[in-house]
Amino acid sequence: MIPLKPFPIPVVAAGPGSQTEDEQLDYLSLPQGMDTYRAPLLPEPEELHGHDGAVAALHAVRAALARVVAGEPAAPVALDGLAAADLALIHQVLGEGEVSAQVLPREDHGQAQAQIQESVFAGIWRVIEVLADGRVRDRIEVGAAPEVLGRAAREDAGRPRPDLLAAPAGVMNALPVLTELEDHRQQWRAGQPAQVVNLSLLPLTPIDIGFLDHVLGTGRVLILSRGYGNCRITNAEVAHTWRVVYYNSQDTVILNSVEVCALPEVALAAAEDLADTLERFDEVLAWVAQG
Repeated sequence: MIPLKPFPIPVVAAGPGSQTEDEQLDYLSLPQGMDTYRAPLLPEPEELHGHDGAVAALHAVRAALARVVAGEPAAPVALDGLAAADLALIHQVLGEGEVSAQVLPREDHGQAQAQIQESVFAGIWRVIEVLADGRVRDRIEVGAAPEVLGRAAREDAGRPRPDLLAAPAGVMNALPVLTELEDHRQQWRAGQPAQVVNLSLLPLTPIDIGFLDHVLGTGRVLILSRGYGNCRITNAEVAHTWRVVYYNSQDTVILNSVEVCALPEVALAAAEDLADTLERFDEVLAWVAQG
């Protein structure tokens, strides 16, 4: 399985900043570092001898990448059946990028789950999916995001949700927020920009936050992006709705929001990223060709 980094960051509410009595503003510390592309540590050309399976898979990834950049669909590159040494070589060439994800098992569908790691090449994803019958599908997907993330979110959205009229005593501002989110869901269409509700700027009490969590629910998709600080993303159990929480370098919440979209943009590889990846991947294959 892919050695994914843990998800240690809790999701909590964040309110506006405060001012001290001596009138000196106390600002939240912003992220100090940003992950950038670092070329993977490639094996020496002579080390590639005898790894025809790995080399063929890398060329298949390049072909899929070219199709995606051209605006065409591309099938995943299956890694099932490759020798352990070939899989290790592929993992070395691809490296680990800034986005990782998990799809947790669904209780009413056995133990199906997935582990996902973006490579150092934006838009190239290693996906290992364990099906309910125990079979393992190991593959590389090329695109903005792996298909399994959106599929799991759509499955979770089919579950019944609590009635808003059942709000407990003490709920003050959660109902208008939930109504606004429902309005966004009714109006949002695929391809449109995300509709964002910034909870950090709203006067929400702990009871409000608890009721929001109760109504929206928490789905099975967990995404962690480490591009600039940390961003933790979870899907809700209503359609096209995601909890997106940003943290600074000290793991302090700097933005707590809900987005209505297919997938939050921070988790996606942009079209320009994929075009850049194609150029960099060609450099890797040129090195591989020496072997």
